[in-house]
Amino acid sequence: MFADSPAPQRDPPASALNPLDIPRYTRYRASDMSSRPAPASEPLDKWEIQLRKGCLDLAILAILWPHSLYGLEILRELASSSNLVVPEGTVYPLLSRLKAEGLLTSEWVESDAGHPRKYYSLTEDGRRRVRQMARSWSAFSAGLERLLAPLRKEKR
Repeated sequence: MFADSPAPQRDPPASALNPLDIPRYTRYRASDMSSRPAPASEPLDKWEIQLRKGCLDLAILAILWPHSLYGLEILRELASSSNLVVPEGTVYPLLSRLKAEGLLTSEWVESDAGHPRKYYSLTEDGRRRVRQMARSWSAFSAGLERLLAPLRKEKR
């Protein structure tokens, strides 16, 4: 660096940040924060994002129930069957974690497209887990439906 140029600004290390000083709704790096308030729609958007993230394991395991799929097919199926549009950077770490937990296996298969594809399939533990998760989901969603019933009856 030149002697008269200022030193570059760096974000403090994460360990130096007090989480209580950073608003929970913030989506910016610490250096990008300003005093602008979050848009009014942001809390609902954040809630919906968290809801979708919480359901991804179940959705991925359920998609793989009938047959093996490669990563891009999983992404397409999530989008077309459940309206879960998930970036690749989210689904591949999930697939790796589910594999590490023994719920999935993977196999490289040569394709006509010229490059091999990694196909994922459920293990027996994966089949057992997705059944358990589906039962839990059904009980949970039925309870929520009962709670939401009065809202649906209310006239607008």
